[in-house]
Amino acid sequence: MAATVRAALYLRVSTGRQADSDLSIPDQRRQAKAHCASRGWEIVADYVEPGASATDDRRPEFQRMIDAATVKPPAFDVILVHSFSRFFRDQFQLEFYVRRLAKNGVRLVSITQELGDDPMSNMIRQIMALFDEYQSKENAKHTLRAMKENARQGFWNGALPPIGYRIVEASEQRGHRTKKTLEIDPIQAKTVRLIYRLAREGSGSSGSMGVKSIAKHLNEAGIRTRDGGRWGVDAVHKVLTRTTYIGRHRFNTKFWKTRERKPDAEVVEMAVPPIIDAAEFEAVQMLLKTRCPALTAPRVVSGPTLLTGICFCATCGGAMTLRTGKSGRYRYYTCSTKARQGETGCKGRTVPMEKLDSVVAEHIEHRLLQPKRLEEVLSAVLHRRKERAERRTTHIAELRKRAAEAEAKLKRLYDAIENGIADVSDPMLKERVTELKSIRDQARADAERGEGALDRAGPSITPQALKTFASQARRRMRTEQGGYRRDHLRALAQRIEVDAKEVRIMGSKSVLLRTLVAASGAKSAGFGVPSFVPKWRTRHDSNVWPSPSEGSSWRKAAVRTRQPSCDR
Repeated sequence: MAATVRAALYLRVSTGRQADSDLSIPDQRRQAKAHCASRGWEIVADYVEPGASATDDRRPEFQRMIDAATVKPPAFDVILVHSFSRFFRDQFQLEFYVRRLAKNGVRLVSITQELGDDPMSNMIRQIMALFDEYQSKENAKHTLRAMKENARQGFWNGALPPIGYRIVEASEQRGHRTKKTLEIDPIQAKTVRLIYRLAREGSGSSGSMGVKSIAKHLNEAGIRTRDGGRWGVDAVHKVLTRTTYIGRHRFNTKFWKTRERKPDAEVVEMAVPPIIDAAEFEAVQMLLKTRCPALTAPRVVSGPTLLTGICFCATCGGAMTLRTGKSGRYRYYTCSTKARQGETGCKGRTVPMEKLDSVVAEHIEHRLLQPKRLEEVLSAVLHRRKERAERRTTHIAELRKRAAEAEAKLKRLYDAIENGIADVSDPMLKERVTELKSIRDQARADAERGEGALDRAGPSITPQALKTFASQARRRMRTEQGGYRRDHLRALAQRIEVDAKEVRIMGSKSVLLRTLVAASGAKSAGFGVPSFVPKWRTRHDSNVWPSPSEGSSWRKAAVRTRQPSCDR
């Protein structure tokens, strides 16, 4: 008497939504039971995979079934599927597992695609698998195209939203599905704004903070992630680099299998409510770049020396690096070209570290950080800033006037309707009311955006503000031990050039202005410039040749010393 064939059922649908609402799995089970009953097979196992793709083998129930089928002796003789596409939609993987099962005496049988074990049947199965794989890829292509268009229109495609946002139903409904969109989560948005503020300005007792320091600060303050966990470096870095927070969520950025980045042409931007100002975001990106080892050596970011990374030889443009003498008793800034090649490469200078640090810091402290000097340096920048603010204020007033006029016209129309002068059913009247409402609402919205931009620009820079800033900056530059803070000094000077008879201190007026706005209590940009760029902006002197644009304007001061160097 032949032994009863033991069968395992494998039932699968592709998505969780199908598993919840589709009738496919019950239908697959019904047909599988009927198939086994007609052949006298015994069902010994039932593996259900709700919401898993068949393009790979990363499926828990699938792997559990394969483990049971490949032990000796196997737990069953046959794996029964509705069609081969339920088992795999990848021709190579299908054949790999069919052969692996066959080695242990287990067959794969399809209810709707019955085949034998002869070579012709094997070839037909392989051809079917190729068609299944092609159909899967075509479906994926069309689905992705629809999702990209959905994102372009501002709707959320699913998955967990970035921290600071939550999913809500949109007013628009297409078919039986209600569209989803993102709105700001006010609680989590506070955490996002705090992270950016720490990256830009620090916690108050220090300068701008790095990613690791921010994570440590959040954890020590008891601020948790959305799911109640502790912050890590990767989570903070994602918050600081997502364009979502300035209203531009990037969709379709990576291949979901390999996690490799896709070309920019494949990426779609979805409009979302912004949490962070664009200028603040760009400033934080600049800060992150200055800390990146690809642009700035780690010793420049975390090293103990005050001017490492911003000090250069005026003769050759090479960096001034730290050298020591007498077993570390003496420390010097030395031209790196001269240190490597000798005087044949460059006749650059060697300056005692403490002397150069003091000359630079004291000049900034006692010369630049004076209200009159600040006013001289920033006069053109402040003038342009004031002009922009005045133009924006005038435009806001015009918008408010337009909204008020539209509101007054609406009121007159409503009075006419109440007094029986106008017929409420008149289509032209309805169109006029709609038009006036649109004008009023648009003018109000534009005015609110303009006022928001004015708020983000920060307070006006008054003589008192300059005096307060100068006083605070001088105080914050000093440490409790009387030394100088690197971050504060580099916010005021981005390049130091050491020449034979003078030291030139250079920096950006726009960075100085952002520092001033930050000290005035407004949202500001951060500081820092990329290094590792040979001969970066050398000899640009804004006091001699003023630039027309605020972003490229420079200040430059020459500090003359009697004995600027001690060549060895």
